Amino acid sequence: MPGFDPFRDFDRLLSDVTRTPASVAMPMDLYRTGDDFVAHIDLPGVDPASIDIDMDGATVTVRAERKPPVESEVQWLTRERAAGTFARQLTLGRGLATDRISASYSDGVLTLTIPVAETAKPRKIEVQHTNRTNEIEGSVEEPQQEG
Repeated sequence: MPGFDPFRDFDRLLSDVTRTPASVAMPMDLYRTGDDFVAHIDLPGVDPASIDIDMDGATVTVRAERKPPVESEVQWLTRERAAGTFARQLTLGRGLATDRISASYSDGVLTLTIPVAETAKPRKIEVQHTNRTNEIEGSVEEPQQEG
């Protein structure tokens, strides 16, 4: 029998409270690789034709529908897989090439690739320099000898 761990139980309670329907139905991993941000959104059992992605300003909205089973006269024993239409929004920061976002769906996972804009990438600034020589004009007078 596992012992009482108030931190584990508190963490579990907090995660249950802060979990939103979108994060339950559409769990996501987000990471950066090179000059791209990549989001993997789990959408098992979703018809790819039902996936809709909209861009409005800096917000990307992903909508998808998982249809419930159509069997009639079913007596459910456990029903944990959510059905219906789900949406998830991502607010993008500045410096991303929103006109070049791409999406693909494979094996129940939607992948969004969001490139970093060229203007936001780190770059080197070349320092220009010139070789200027300063010439000093003048003459040297020889000391005169008296005599």
